[in-house]
Amino acid sequence: MPEPLPAQAVVGRRIAFTHHRDLNKASRDQHGVITGIDTEQRAALRIRLDGARSNLNVTPDYEGLHYLDEVVPVPELPMGRFQPSTGQPGMDYVYDGVLVVEFEDGDMVAITGDRAKAEAAVATYLREQAGIDDEGDIRHALGDLVDRDVFFAWEPEDADCAWFMHPADADPTDVMNVHYLPA
Repeated sequence: MPEPLPAQAVVGRRIAFTHHRDLNKASRDQHGVITGIDTEQRAALRIRLDGARSNLNVTPDYEGLHYLDEVVPVPELPMGRFQPSTGQPGMDYVYDGVLVVEFEDGDMVAITGDRAKAEAAVATYLREQAGIDDEGDIRHALGDLVDRDVFFAWEPEDADCAWFMHPADADPTDVMNVHYLPA
């Protein structure tokens, strides 16, 4: 049977959290909020770190968990369409202002309507991130870039991916022109 929860363990409590791998480092804690409590589990607390879209399950007495004084309403996860930026999970490569995303299946997208900028960003990504050094292979790949209108939408918290890219539909909200490179 799980141990009783400390009085500070309440939904909405702000917390500071250090991952186990960082406990002996002089790194700064990440902050977040307790989003749920399951008293039937040893890892009874569900916490969501600021800027994250998924919860971590932790024990109330975990040494890297520090309860802060503030209790706030649990913020809702953003859902629906959004404009991509480097602040979202899986979107961390930018070349000359163009965000390039590689999907799990190897497909890629350069988030720009400007073909020349898309080609430069994808070519640089292929060299620097994919390790392709044959310029002929890079030129061949760039020939496969397809101009598409799409939108990006957040998925529910427990989905396999935080977000998906969808073909544009009748709703013009957040539709953007991108250059897509199939695997």
